[in-house]
Amino acid sequence: MNEAIQNMLDRRSCRSFDGRLISEDELNAILQAGLYAPTGRGHQAPIIVATQNQKLIKKLSKMNAEIMGTSMDPFYGATTLIIVLAERSWPTHVYDGSLVIGNILNAAASLGIGACWIHRAKEEFDSPEGKALLKEWGIKGDYEGIGHVILGYPAGPAPEAAPRKAGYITIVK
Repeated sequence: MNEAIQNMLDRRSCRSFDGRLISEDELNAILQAGLYAPTGRGHQAPIIVATQNQKLIKKLSKMNAEIMGTSMDPFYGATTLIIVLAERSWPTHVYDGSLVIGNILNAAASLGIGACWIHRAKEEFDSPEGKALLKEWGIKGDYEGIGHVILGYPAGPAPEAAPRKAGYITIVK
């Protein structure tokens, strides 16, 4: 089978990491894949924020947990965090950002790096604290948080894929 397709079939969400930072080269390759995701009319509405700053990751984890109403770490101890935001005014911004995240997830898997899409970025960056972070980072404009991707080296083997549900595909001739 084609290597790219096999990678997509084998990719699983990772929620258990060994604590090591991924390398700068690996992170750059993953970010590059995100840059080349398709976007509506080629507008490139999404932007990508990446960090390995552990203090910032803990702060964002706490914000995310509060939105969920919990104190658990929704980033599962990952040492690298990617945030995807997109221009709120662009009609396909959510879809465009989702495709960026998909490319990031598949690129990470192809490099043997564990990754998982974590939600609640919209609520995080719509909050006064989130807006203050965007300003601090020099991000101007009206951006909606689409999602986070946590990254790290997996602490163990990936789980088996769940069986696919019946009727997932319909072919019309």
